[in-house]
Amino acid sequence: MPEMPATPETPNSSGAMGAGGAVSPMVVREKPDLNAMLRDVPHKPGVYLMKDRLNRIIYVGKARSLRKRLGNYFQPSRKTMADRKTRALIQSIWDFEFHIVRNEPESLLLEGKLIKEYRPKYNVSFRDDKRFLLIKVHMEDPYPKFQLTRVRKEDGGRYFGPFAHSGALRTTVAWINRELGLRSCRPLRPGKQDYLHCNDDIIKNCTAPCMGRITEEAYRERIEEGCKMLEGKSKTMMKSLEEEMAKAAAKLDFEKAAHLRDTIADLKKTLIPTRQFRRGRGVPTTVLPLEDLAELGDYLGLPGPPKIMECFDISNISLTHNVASMVRFRDGAPDNQHYRRYRIRSVDGQDDFASMAEVVRRRYSRILLEASERVGDDADFLQEDPLEAARRIGAEAEKEDSEKTPKRPFVRIPDLVVVDGGKGQLSSAVAELQRLGLGGLPIIGLAKQREEVFFPGESLPLTIPHDKGALKLLQRIRDEAHRFANGYHQLLMKRRIHESLLDDCPGISQRRKKALLTKFGSVSRLKKAGEGEIAQVSGISPGLASDIVRFLATR
Repeated sequence: MPEMPATPETPNSSGAMGAGGAVSPMVVREKPDLNAMLRDVPHKPGVYLMKDRLNRIIYVGKARSLRKRLGNYFQPSRKTMADRKTRALIQSIWDFEFHIVRNEPESLLLEGKLIKEYRPKYNVSFRDDKRFLLIKVHMEDPYPKFQLTRVRKEDGGRYFGPFAHSGALRTTVAWINRELGLRSCRPLRPGKQDYLHCNDDIIKNCTAPCMGRITEEAYRERIEEGCKMLEGKSKTMMKSLEEEMAKAAAKLDFEKAAHLRDTIADLKKTLIPTRQFRRGRGVPTTVLPLEDLAELGDYLGLPGPPKIMECFDISNISLTHNVASMVRFRDGAPDNQHYRRYRIRSVDGQDDFASMAEVVRRRYSRILLEASERVGDDADFLQEDPLEAARRIGAEAEKEDSEKTPKRPFVRIPDLVVVDGGKGQLSSAVAELQRLGLGGLPIIGLAKQREEVFFPGESLPLTIPHDKGALKLLQRIRDEAHRFANGYHQLLMKRRIHESLLDDCPGISQRRKKALLTKFGSVSRLKKAGEGEIAQVSGISPGLASDIVRFLATR
């Protein structure tokens, strides 16, 4: 990576920092006069970045007044009266930079982005994979609605945000839905059956498009009005709220006036103009995928950059479900369409080593099987090394797939496999690869505690400096695998809530379960019924009725 000049960069008049690369951690610069630098800091909101003597980002913070906040760090009394962590931070500060923003929500958004990117050692908040909320609306839906999400996808939806204050945002969305009579129910096209279980129309919170009480065109006009408000282009609603608050206060209805005051405050928090801080728009970034790939290849001793990487993670938060995930990165970026999730089949209890072995075996035996199906009875394939054959077929398949759109493209074997864990998980995965004839496939383990990289057959790990893009790339793919595995686990837990005790009863299909619950209403009532009464249900024989009674008696 290119080295920065020996002298520190000075922010420009707009607050944007210089575009120079990161300094090598072996370069120690002369300490600048921080008090002299403070005189150039304005009394404006913004984000500041503290650096140590090796020019590494060690803390990211935000402030309403950059001059006041930064000045507090260098007061003599702060070094003696602050807590131990703050004193350690102050002693480590060698330099700082700042970035001016327009308002407080912008500073919060930029602070979160920079913390996730640099992962400074003295920051605690924003280090997880949680993102700020967005509002999404699919205008192609029969009856569009505003939804909250944390991920922006290329799905044809219209997105607003991100928004810094989640509580204010939820209040705003609820108010817009109520004011415009927009639906908030889940079905894509709600009907009469959904209307029977909804009270929004009764309390005048919805225009009930499911019952045809408003035309589709009129409903879409209301959605467009809501979009204008989220874009800050509609001022009429805010004025009507302020007028209503004034009238309530004049009538001495202070409770209503206070509620309206809080609603207006939430609306102003949500709708205040904020910029989206993206790469190449004056915001410093270390996410350079191609450079990070090249650097990672050098650290791991690979013949070239690992353009295709796959990472495995196990999630067994409880004994109910044991699941795993596999995420795939191409050219340093997520390749979402090739993500895979697994339910562990052969392992009882919490055994990460055996679970890792199972998912690795299932993943790469499937790739080898598809390779053999693609070539058929090719004699050369049978004589080739499995790894070289899979790579050759993958290269040929990619060339063919680029010329036409196949129904199911062949999955190319990765250039690097990453296992979330230490020596135990890595050894289990390596053993399975060797059994499949893929012993030459590059594979590493990434331990969470110290971010150490383990290699097969080597006792000492590799430690990549934390400011290196190579380690940040490994952290990104590991965190993505962890997020995907936990998301699948939570999905299964939610499904479990809706499962019935009858799902575990032998001989009970979904159709029979539905017939029994329709007849008796609940499992508790079914337990009180006799065999003869149960046998009267369609599809339930006398023998099966007897089995059901015995099964429920033990539960």
